[in-house]
Amino acid sequence: MMKKEKSKVQVKGKNAEPGESAQVFEAREARSVQEMFGSFASEIARIAGKPMTFFAAVAVVLIWAASGPFFEFSNTWQLGINTTTTIVTALMVFLIQNTQYRDTMALQLKLAELILAIEGTESKMALAEDLSHEDLETLKERVRSRTEKSD
Repeated sequence: MMKKEKSKVQVKGKNAEPGESAQVFEAREARSVQEMFGSFASEIARIAGKPMTFFAAVAVVLIWAASGPFFEFSNTWQLGINTTTTIVTALMVFLIQNTQYRDTMALQLKLAELILAIEGTESKMALAEDLSHEDLETLKERVRSRTEKSD
């Protein structure tokens, strides 16, 4: 007996699961890309924060500086380090921003869980970061007055 093979649906040239809509497939693909980028950003941020990475960067700059006489301190020699540092800096900004955003979100969620677990706290505080500027100012004044009353 031969098994009947399920037919795959093509979405943007890739195989979707049988019965899976294009929207579900695209959402799954987007999550996969986000997860891969998140893992990549975390790993790069971890490596970039190590002392050896700093010393490697210093070594590159020292080698570049020492090579100046060989290149007669030309514009091309200067352009090389300027271009390299600009590209590395721009990429690191995006990677660090991604990592910092996720770390901040995790911290906010942990604090929200603590706020919700403590009796007598305002549940509105758990998601204070989502409030408008005016609401935050009002909330700040209420907390300030509660603090002054407790002193």
